[in-house]
Amino acid sequence: MTHEYTAPGRLDAPAVEATEVPEPGAVTIVVPTFNESANVRRLLHQITESVPSRLPCEVVFVDDSTDDTPRVVEEAAKDCPFPVTVLHRDEPVGGLGGAVVEGMKAAGSDWIVVMDGDCQHPPSLVPELVATGERANAGLVVASRYIEGGSRAGLAGGYRIAVSRGATWLTKALFPRRLHGISDPMSGFFAIRRSDITAEALKPLGYKILLELAVRSRPRTVTEVPFVFQERFAGESKSTAAEGRRFLRHLAGLRTGSPLARMVVFGLIGLTGFVPNLAALWAMTQAGLHYLPAEIIANQFGVAWNFLLIEKLLFRERRAHRHWADRTVRFALLANANLVLRIPLIALLVGRFGLAVLPATALALVITFVLRFVGTEALVYLPRRSRRRTARSTA
Repeated sequence: MTHEYTAPGRLDAPAVEATEVPEPGAVTIVVPTFNESANVRRLLHQITESVPSRLPCEVVFVDDSTDDTPRVVEEAAKDCPFPVTVLHRDEPVGGLGGAVVEGMKAAGSDWIVVMDGDCQHPPSLVPELVATGERANAGLVVASRYIEGGSRAGLAGGYRIAVSRGATWLTKALFPRRLHGISDPMSGFFAIRRSDITAEALKPLGYKILLELAVRSRPRTVTEVPFVFQERFAGESKSTAAEGRRFLRHLAGLRTGSPLARMVVFGLIGLTGFVPNLAALWAMTQAGLHYLPAEIIANQFGVAWNFLLIEKLLFRERRAHRHWADRTVRFALLANANLVLRIPLIALLVGRFGLAVLPATALALVITFVLRFVGTEALVYLPRRSRRRTARSTA
């Protein structure tokens, strides 16, 4: 459930009404917050000092807090010369990235600027972000710490600097084409045209919403402006180990968006399954078990290992389509059928088509791998037909 409060601003404010055509160049500032009550009053003061005199604006806070942040925003908004809205979410779906998407849906302006609520992103740069986008006819303007004139000075300590640099390198290595021209894909400070957003296509997880936007719905021309990352005004950083794990899961989900990429990852996960398989086989044969039943039992260890990784890394977003027990049984049957099918297929290729044993085995491995991938995707992780028909009729 979402609770909404809007402070209308003073009578002389250049208010932006969502029901009207917004003034060209007007901006909605979207601020996702989680327990930032000590920062929001200062942030609104900074916005008041630097933005409304040059640019009509409204501010939308999307709040997932467990403290009194919404009340503090409501009190501080009374002194603002622009509309301020607080959307408080009882269920923080998608984390801070999900909050940004909610704010984008509520925006009433041509331009949307996303910034953090901890005062590390200078509001004085908001007019320049929009002006740069207008001049370049760009769909996305990123405030970057990694171009000339920018700085990551506000990052606290060498550890956070190393993590930030490592995450930036990793994302650019995984998405070289999509992130071309974006030097700082980890930035949480950017401006985007509302017409360049397909909110329904976004599946945010965690706080790196710019990466989600760039990969899933790459806007037209992208440009950058430098900015100096400020020190946090108050409170603690939300960059925890848990957020780091969510970020890695998000990367995996984005990278496996295409069928070919999913097949490659499926194969790599399958290769790792040899480790528990061989370890279990060695242990059972050392204990005196005959190698044939040991082979069959050991194969189940590899199947279980592969299933756990596929659930976590490859088909995480599709697990809700079937009960976990249903998925487990289907996956195990497909994995073991793969073994049963391979031997007669090799015999067919050798006896019927005259292939030598080694190329016949290699071809059989490729064929059964593709069949296993297609079967896993279609029979384990796609929605049931009744659900798909319900979804189409609802649409």
